[in-house]
Amino acid sequence: MVQSQSPDLDRVFGALTDPTRRAMLARLAEEGSLSVSDLGRPLPMSLPAVMKHLDVLEAAGLLARRKQGRTVTCRLVGGPLEDAMGWLQRHARFWDESLDRLAAVVEREP
Repeated sequence: MVQSQSPDLDRVFGALTDPTRRAMLARLAEEGSLSVSDLGRPLPMSLPAVMKHLDVLEAAGLLARRKQGRTVTCRLVGGPLEDAMGWLQRHARFWDESLDRLAAVVEREP
């Protein structure tokens, strides 16, 4: 069994696996903060289903909710995405170097 090095990073990547959650994050990135109703309005699902997606995003640290009166607004939290990008960049460097070495070997063959 593989041991997880970062449960927080696992939650971020897990949250990003779903296209609905990615769409929610994209809207928040474009529009700043939105109410839960506004965020869920274009989605073909019930409000309870939207809330479940928001729970996953909040647990991953990608989303912050604030309640004012009866309105709950959501906003994107960028820190966990920056951590995920750092992880991806470290691995991209590895693959870039590996592919460069492979290309050099292939080019030397007759």
